[in-house]
Amino acid sequence: MHPAPSIIIFTVLSGLGFGMMTWLGLGATATEGPEALTLCAIAIALVAAGLLSSLFHLGHPERFLKALTQWRSSWLSREGIASIATIATFMLFSGLWGVFSIRSAALGTLTALLALTTVFCTAMIYAQMKTVPRWHSPLTPVTFLLAAVAGGAVPFAKHLAPWLLLLLGTGLVIDALRGHLAFQRSGTTLASATGLAPGRRPRLLAPPHTGSNYLMREMVYTAGRTNAPLLFGAGLVLAVLIPALVLLSLQTGPAVAIFATVSHTAGVIVLRYLFFAQAEHVVGLYYGRHGEKI
Repeated sequence: MHPAPSIIIFTVLSGLGFGMMTWLGLGATATEGPEALTLCAIAIALVAAGLLSSLFHLGHPERFLKALTQWRSSWLSREGIASIATIATFMLFSGLWGVFSIRSAALGTLTALLALTTVFCTAMIYAQMKTVPRWHSPLTPVTFLLAAVAGGAVPFAKHLAPWLLLLLGTGLVIDALRGHLAFQRSGTTLASATGLAPGRRPRLLAPPHTGSNYLMREMVYTAGRTNAPLLFGAGLVLAVLIPALVLLSLQTGPAVAIFATVSHTAGVIVLRYLFFAQAEHVVGLYYGRHGEKI
């Protein structure tokens, strides 16, 4: 699949923002007044930046409101509704907290539940796609939720965040090992796609199209295969190892939290790039791409 920058930015920034909303709602920091408002504003800004970035991936961004009407069948629609509900609830919670020093436990808990629900809906947009075996797994929403919870914990939960980061790293490694053979294990082949009897091995005489098209740009994306292990390792080091070691050190303070958060975010960007770039859509079979991986 084509790793569109807008979708990478959306999933990374919104996931981090919703993760921060979760921990702020659950009372992970004891700050009050302007400092509390600043933290809440950062979380809202991350989510807003992510949502705005996602609009650039739409063919007709001006029609985005129509996506909210299909909540009965579309995870994208559910994600949009859940994100609006989360932001509205969190703004009320942060206003009471930052302006009037009233920290409502009920609103905070509701914010956390809505934020995690939104991240789950985002993950299910990909996990429900049977045509992409690498995504079609319970591990997809698990890793998305772990990334949000671990990333959101980095600025606030110094003693808990390292273990959440290590849990995230474990989940990512397991998912990578599973996804490596997901396409082959799905049993989808050119023969099954064309409905031929078992044992038949059809071959392509010519490609379906003589030039580039939408399917080839978006669904049959390929990159250098030798780069994937190196990128995955670099992503794990940045997203998990460095921030975990920094938070486990004796150093404390805002600078440490900022450095750990920046490192984690950079690593998640690399890993999310691979999430899209390594995904193999079954339509690639019609282009002679039999489960190619980067």
